[in-house]
Amino acid sequence: MSTPCISILGCGWLGLPLGETLVNLGYMVNGSTTRSERLPTIASKGIQPFVIDISNFNTDVTAFLTTDILIIAITHKTEAHFKTLANAIAESPVKHVIFISSTSVYPNTNAIVTEEDTTSDTPLANIEQLFINHTEFTTTIIRFAGLFGASRHPGRFMKPDRPANNPEGFINLIHLDDCIGIICKLIETNSFNTIFNVCADTHPTRRAFYTKAVLNLGKPAPKFNEASTNDYKIISNTKVKSVLNYTFKVPDLMAYLD
Repeated sequence: MSTPCISILGCGWLGLPLGETLVNLGYMVNGSTTRSERLPTIASKGIQPFVIDISNFNTDVTAFLTTDILIIAITHKTEAHFKTLANAIAESPVKHVIFISSTSVYPNTNAIVTEEDTTSDTPLANIEQLFINHTEFTTTIIRFAGLFGASRHPGRFMKPDRPANNPEGFINLIHLDDCIGIICKLIETNSFNTIFNVCADTHPTRRAFYTKAVLNLGKPAPKFNEASTNDYKIISNTKVKSVLNYTFKVPDLMAYLD
């Protein structure tokens, strides 16, 4: 069986190192950016580069969509633009779409949240459904928790002049290495046409984790809004571990800071 071709819409913080990893695994990879000046960077990773902007969908995307798997890894949130994209995918050879979403689609319930729980009525949740409703291709939704790793040090997430809410609420984060590892394992095992919540195993309080993260950078301890209600949700990663038999590279958030 021939090796699948993979296109990544959005070669940014996640998409570029993901594409490089897939190239190293032997896949043929196309990658897009909205800025032409980034084309040499993408090409330097062994990825065939394209300029594609779904908010201005005038470019011929036939070559980019001549692929087996399309990974959508952009932060765009306009439903109309995604509808145009989905219709183009439906007329292409794409068999499987992997849509990178976020656990922000779930409301704070002060409870454990699984893939079976109801999402909020948000543009992102509506965009997810738009792809799921298409029958010309399968859609796998990956809902990542808060992203960190590489250039994203969690100690920089806190604003020194803005006290953070919910200091005793529990956090949900996922490291870049695990984002890439899970996508690669999903492709390797053909585990398509489902939804996965993805976050680390542990859920320290916002106060404990971000205080340690900020102090690790040699900055003053962050401030918290002690009057806030400490609303939270705890994202369960049980499904992704059991279905993909995946072992997290960064399972313990507090240990990572050590």
